[in-house]
Amino acid sequence: MKTLGISSNCLIQRPLFDALEELAAFTGYVEIMSACGHSLPEFSSAAESFSLRYSVHSPTSDGNIATPFERMRIAALEALAESAESADSIGAETLVIHPGFCLEPEWFSASEKALDKSIEDLGRMQEEYAVRFVLENLGSWDCCHFRYPGLIQKIREAGLEFCLDVGHANLNAALLDFLPYKPKHLHLHDNHGVWDEHAACGLGAIDFSLVMPLDAVGIIECMEFDAALASLSYLQSGDI
Repeated sequence: MKTLGISSNCLIQRPLFDALEELAAFTGYVEIMSACGHSLPEFSSAAESFSLRYSVHSPTSDGNIATPFERMRIAALEALAESAESADSIGAETLVIHPGFCLEPEWFSASEKALDKSIEDLGRMQEEYAVRFVLENLGSWDCCHFRYPGLIQKIREAGLEFCLDVGHANLNAALLDFLPYKPKHLHLHDNHGVWDEHAACGLGAIDFSLVMPLDAVGIIECMEFDAALASLSYLQSGDI
């Protein structure tokens, strides 16, 4: 692992400035979860107050780039363009994007086609910004896209990359399937293969010795601050 950082998600209840000040005592790399009081561009000035390296996780709850309803798909892409502009403005290296979902099984094929179109659109959009776009593999719900590595070739053909979320991969028993594709950006958290706990690394069933050799930025993405610090200590211990 070339760099270990922490997601601001573990301090999402605190203002972004306060969260970054707290995290800067433990890491030089923070991934800003663009939500609530950490939303960009609303709170970009907080990020500009610190000499940290950044990535940005685009909003997860209000957009779906895999919707077959074209106006909504375009709206989701427009929101991502705003996220990309904000990420650029703070010098972020990476913008993490969720690949979308489909809640109606009968529309799943149409949703896959919409996602393919969005991937191509994102490839063109990325050319306008210095930040690198990465699509994150999702968890085990049937509605989720990109649960397995089959989409990686299409992602890379569009000029994009992917973020390997090791916790999500574990839920789908797919971690070993993703590793040969050598991701450059990781989300690190643990679980027991049943539900998406976002627990401290080392407390679940994931073998982190499999991912530590990767030449990648690893972002600790726990729900609680103490769990994030415990993960950092565990991953830096050399005992894995």
